Amino acid sequence: MKSMYIVPLGDIEEEFLSSIEQGLRHVYGLEVKRLAGMPDPDYAFDEHRKQYSSAHILRQLIPRVPVDALSLLAITRYDLFIPMLSFVLGQAQLSAPAAVVSLARLHQEFYGLPPDRALLLKRAVKEAVHEVGHTVGLTHCASNLCPMSLSNTVLHVDIKGSHLCNNCAVLVDEKIRNARPARSDSGGAQTRKV
Repeated sequence: MKSMYIVPLGDIEEEFLSSIEQGLRHVYGLEVKRLAGMPDPDYAFDEHRKQYSSAHILRQLIPRVPVDALSLLAITRYDLFIPMLSFVLGQAQLSAPAAVVSLARLHQEFYGLPPDRALLLKRAVKEAVHEVGHTVGLTHCASNLCPMSLSNTVLHVDIKGSHLCNNCAVLVDEKIRNARPARSDSGGAQTRKV
C-alpha cells in the first residue's frame, strides 16, 4: 500500500506538521508518515528576489522520495517563487511525487494583520491538500470551494473548504487505486504551481 510523506525544511512547529498529517490522512485516506527534517533550503535562495525557488526545492526532494511514497510534501516557512510569478503558495509535480508548501504568506502578520493561529493552521492544511492533489494527478478545479481550486491570493485559500469536491474525490480515489510504482527520478513530469 502506498503512503504519503511529509518533511519539514528547517524549523517547522510540531503543530503545523501534525495538522497537515491529520488533514492529508482525512482527505486522502492513506497513511501519512514523516521523514526526518531537512535543513533550510538555502540553496534555493535568490538574492535578487529575496525569495526561494520552489523548482530548486523540488529538484532536491526528488531523490529523497521513499519507494513506497505516493507523494512527498515538504513544508517551508520561506516565501517561494517561480520565474513567471511574483510568488507561489506551493508547487507540485503533476502526477509525480514531489511537492512543497510555503507557510510564509499564510500568516496574517505577512499582511500587517494580527496573528490568527487557527486560521493559519486551516490555510496550511488546505494548501497541503492542494499540492498533494497535484501529485496524484488532480488539476485545478472549477469549484471555488474545492481545495483543488487555484489560489492567487490568501483570500482565495480562505474561500476554499478543506474537503475535495465530489468530482475531485472520485478522481483521486481512482488515481490512488491505480497508483503507479514510485520512481526516484522526475521522468519529465510537469509541475503545477499554487
